[in-house]
Amino acid sequence: MIKNTKVKVSSRLMKKRTKRFGSSMQKHCRFCGNKESEQGLDYKNTQLLKNFLTERGKILPSRISGTCCLHQRAVSREIRKARTMALLPYTAQAY
Repeated sequence: MIKNTKVKVSSRLMKKRTKRFGSSMQKHCRFCGNKESEQGLDYKNTQLLKNFLTERGKILPSRISGTCCLHQRAVSREIRKARTMALLPYTAQAY
């Protein structure tokens, strides 16, 4: 007869597991499979593009934002266009 017992896992071991295997939640590209969002990806849509910038004005990498490489390139291209048109800042306004 086998008893169902819970095994107590320490918090240190859980941190080690998540560091090794990554978080259990996978990041999904918000543009893949959603044609409406892809059409909204334009240099004039500054509200959307601000989500892909840090406070300092740097473009977020795809490993943080969760976008695929195809759409990450498109986002970077649109951010650069918006910066050229002076819709987005190149750097932070004030420190």
